[in-house]
Amino acid sequence: MQQQESNRGLWWRLGLFYLVFGLLGLLVDNPALGLLAGTLLHLFVNHRYQHKLSVWLWRDRSLTPPEGKGSWEGIFNGIYRLQQRQRTRRRELANLVRRFREGAEALPDAAVVIRRDGSIIWCNKLAQQLLGFRWPDDAGQHIGNLVRMPVFIAYMKRSDFREPLEMPSPLSEERLLECRIMPYAEDQALLVVRDVTRLRSLEQVRKSFVANVSHELRTPLTVLKGYLEMLEEPPSEQVWHKAQKVLFEQTQRMDALVNQLMTLTRYEAAPQPDFTKVVDMPAILQMLEQEAVALSGERKHHFSFVIDSSLRMRGDPEQMRSAVSNLVYNAVRHTPAGSHIHVEWGLQGNVGRFTVSDDGDGIAPEHIARLTERFYRVDKARSRQTGGSGLGLAIVKHALSHHDSHLEIESRPGEGSRFGFRLPERLLVTGTSVQQTA
Repeated sequence: MQQQESNRGLWWRLGLFYLVFGLLGLLVDNPALGLLAGTLLHLFVNHRYQHKLSVWLWRDRSLTPPEGKGSWEGIFNGIYRLQQRQRTRRRELANLVRRFREGAEALPDAAVVIRRDGSIIWCNKLAQQLLGFRWPDDAGQHIGNLVRMPVFIAYMKRSDFREPLEMPSPLSEERLLECRIMPYAEDQALLVVRDVTRLRSLEQVRKSFVANVSHELRTPLTVLKGYLEMLEEPPSEQVWHKAQKVLFEQTQRMDALVNQLMTLTRYEAAPQPDFTKVVDMPAILQMLEQEAVALSGERKHHFSFVIDSSLRMRGDPEQMRSAVSNLVYNAVRHTPAGSHIHVEWGLQGNVGRFTVSDDGDGIAPEHIARLTERFYRVDKARSRQTGGSGLGLAIVKHALSHHDSHLEIESRPGEGSRFGFRLPERLLVTGTSVQQTA
């Protein structure tokens, strides 16, 4: 209605304008000349406003429209309102794009927006880290030119994205990536890439753990079952004594395995130690010396314990006793009879240093990196003979990790081995140094 009234007013003004010039033409006895003069003036005014409009739209950066009269006032105001609506829509669209990108950057996975033809529209920072993209340099590039993995290219060509794709990272074959592609617009798709290296590694560790535990328990259970079947008939006294000894040994073996598994599980799930507790390392090592001599028995190893009796530490007493005892017991079990075993605890600079050295057979370099894996043994047959379960160094590793330390291993075949660790100065409780040798 308002628009109709405005149009009606426009026609009345235009008619009045030409009526005036028609009357002026009658005064000079030439109405055509009057109408021509009115038309020229009208064209001049329109041209002037057209020029204002052109300057405002293309050169003038002012948001305020120029002043106009008649129909041009409506044109200027209408264009101004259209511009305002467009600016508002652009701001809303920019906010949507910004929120989308912020959300994509906050994702724990790499995100890449691609067109149906495979050209890249956008990617987040994780995509740059996992896939090696460079943004914005790679905008418009075909993703197959950047991820040159045959399995990925075949996955893209197949266009069946119901199942995710697992592939090595283009930056490192040691990293495993899971790729998912989800269409979300008419001609666009979202590629989501997740690093599943640790997840697959944990899954493999779990499978290996179950397989190893089953294998370790199968042998003693088979022995127990065999002897129990044999005892269905009353055995002779000699056979009974032999069976009793074997049954006791196998039961001890299973009991030790279960205890070590429980210890390892407890240490893995243990919270941060209470560092207000003081661990009396000298007292632990003095007791451990007696236990090592008893464990050696007829093998008669030569022991030397050099202990700083004034150096204690803060942490979990159970975990630290377990760590040092496993290192000493391993040296006793795995070195030949008569070997020399040297245990030392003291300050080295401003850190605490514990080492267990022996002059045994040593360990080949290819085994050293895997010694802390569960159930890993250098010589499986010999480990079973000496009662080793392959869990001792795994327990040491987790106990030390709770005390900001790690296991250090030095060994060469034929030259013996040295196992040890260092403790940071903040965990030490120092005093006067005393040496004790046994």
